[in-house]
Amino acid sequence: MTADYKPEWNDPKNPELCSSVVRKGEELEVQASLKKNSRFAKRSALEPSVNQLFDGVLNGNRGLLARAITLIESNAEQHFQKAQELLRRLLPFSGHSIRIGITGVPGAGKSTFIEAFGMHLCSLGLKVAVLAIDPSSSISGGSILGDKTRMEQLSRDPRAFIRPSPSAGKLGGVHRKTRETMLVCEAAGFDVILIETVGVGQSEVIIRDMVDFFMLLVLTGAGDELQGMKKGIMELADAIIVHKADGDNLPKAEKTRHEYNRILHFLQPATKGWVTKAHTCSFYTKEGISEVWNVIKTFEAKGKASGIFDERRKVQSREWLHALIADQLHYHFYHHPDIKNLLPKLENEVIAGEKTVASAVEILFEKFLS
Repeated sequence: MTADYKPEWNDPKNPELCSSVVRKGEELEVQASLKKNSRFAKRSALEPSVNQLFDGVLNGNRGLLARAITLIESNAEQHFQKAQELLRRLLPFSGHSIRIGITGVPGAGKSTFIEAFGMHLCSLGLKVAVLAIDPSSSISGGSILGDKTRMEQLSRDPRAFIRPSPSAGKLGGVHRKTRETMLVCEAAGFDVILIETVGVGQSEVIIRDMVDFFMLLVLTGAGDELQGMKKGIMELADAIIVHKADGDNLPKAEKTRHEYNRILHFLQPATKGWVTKAHTCSFYTKEGISEVWNVIKTFEAKGKASGIFDERRKVQSREWLHALIADQLHYHFYHHPDIKNLLPKLENEVIAGEKTVASAVEILFEKFLS
């Protein structure tokens, strides 16, 4: 290449009309120094091995903990066996934390409560992991995942770990891999696992099958409390928290608390040997936050003494087994090569009215089972 030459788009008949020239590039000293400095070198695209993830989780490496959760949540077929191997090795190190589920209607202040509650737990010397589930769009499938932004103080605390995950259409306001993620966080040494659900109302009963203590956040001034939250979700709660009990809202919060306690008197307790009660608290003034933790500790002590605590975890393991069976059947059905080929054809026939839905399903399962 010559030192300077005219670009190909110049007019050879009128070269003076083109002022541009092409020159050979030269590497600057700054660029060369950046290449030599490993600090600015591009990270390797290689995924960490199971051994690296295993050691990183047990040693509390947050980066490897996050990558381990990402691996477990992955839908990619090549990640499944690797994730199962990691879970198998981490399982003996899990099960030592208290698992708390937190739900409530949108606007009840779940994120602000969790931040105040988590900061209180961290001040006691406990390590807290927050698994926050954000709703996924039914149109685009995307999620905002803004819980770290809402929990600004807690996200900066070295004793806390916040992991937002999309619900991905999963009923119950939880991610389909929330159980596995919870076990990984326990293996990483977290003392308290807080699971914040989407907050969609009565459909969040599935969270009951994966936590030790189930907490329902409610607001004042939402109308008839019994009609507002319905009976189903209240029967599953181990405690009802009337949130934002501060300032001019405090008298209303106390009235709401009495109303809920009157309702709970007629409902069957969610946990045998435990009386569910309503409590008030405020993330703003921090009033009632420590009392909520004392209630949970009392619940844990009584549950372990009576054996209910361990019995609940055994039942949850059984439910987990059945949930994974359903997930595996769903996965293998839709990834079956014959089903992939046949399904679009049957879909079109059903849409055109040439086949009934029931007959199309029967044909698909005959093909799958054969």
